[in-house]
Amino acid sequence: MIMTRRKAMTLALAAPLVPLAARTAFAEAHATVHEVTIQDMAFSPANLTINAGDTVQFTNADSMRHSAMDMNGSWDTGLLNTGQSASLTFNGRGTYSYRCGPHANMRGTITIG
Repeated sequence: MIMTRRKAMTLALAAPLVPLAARTAFAEAHATVHEVTIQDMAFSPANLTINAGDTVQFTNADSMRHSAMDMNGSWDTGLLNTGQSASLTFNGRGTYSYRCGPHANMRGTITIG
């Protein structure tokens, strides 16, 4: 097989992407769902460390409506009635500080490693 200049360039440019694609596929295949329960005017666990691609499910087990919202406004579960849940999938890296919309003293963090 004759290697043309175009084929050689295509292979050279694509080679560094193979490990990235493998890591992404591995992360998606091993994504985890983490549970955060809202009860007694608190998030449990309040501070959570997860991997990129993982999902956090917030479930309201309290007698009043609550939410979980990023302090910078990038995500919000909306108000959850008793027994309702909302799930969010987190990609990338960083730390999100969040709070309950109606109850600003209810706070937590999600760190994506």
